[in-house]
Amino acid sequence: MGKITNEELLQKINAKFDQQITVVGEPYGLLTIETSRDHIIDLLDFLKNDTVMQFIFLTDITGIHYPEQASPIGVIYHLHSLVNNVRIRIKVFLPADDYHIPTATTVWNGANWMERETYDFFGVIFDGHPDLRRILNVDDMTAFPMRKEFPLEDPNRVDKKDYFFGR
Repeated sequence: MGKITNEELLQKINAKFDQQITVVGEPYGLLTIETSRDHIIDLLDFLKNDTVMQFIFLTDITGIHYPEQASPIGVIYHLHSLVNNVRIRIKVFLPADDYHIPTATTVWNGANWMERETYDFFGVIFDGHPDLRRILNVDDMTAFPMRKEFPLEDPNRVDKKDYFFGR
């Protein structure tokens, strides 16, 4: 158990960012909040530099795609306070056809490759990133493979009959 509870963490965040965050929940004890792209860098900077919370470790930056929602692409940040042994998840959902968000490399240098990977697979453009280019896929690739924009199976395949797979 951490030195700081999720309730105390939420109180400190609400004191600074009142009306700018939404609590999504606490699945498996992991406090999950949502904010906008206008406030994400201020929130990340506050969480890292606050003398009590000290979320100095950026565990991961990734994306998610919900094609049926009005804001289909989300950027998710996982932070860990090693001092307090507590984690937090922050979500930012981006409006359709405007997948720009400020870079977190101004707060953590280690965000560089995580943002490149999120760009590579989801097409999120991190404004101000020092070297935003593909990191795992080929440079001339035009699609973003983790978006759910393509059918799971090719309906024209003749070698994939249902009876071969027990369907």
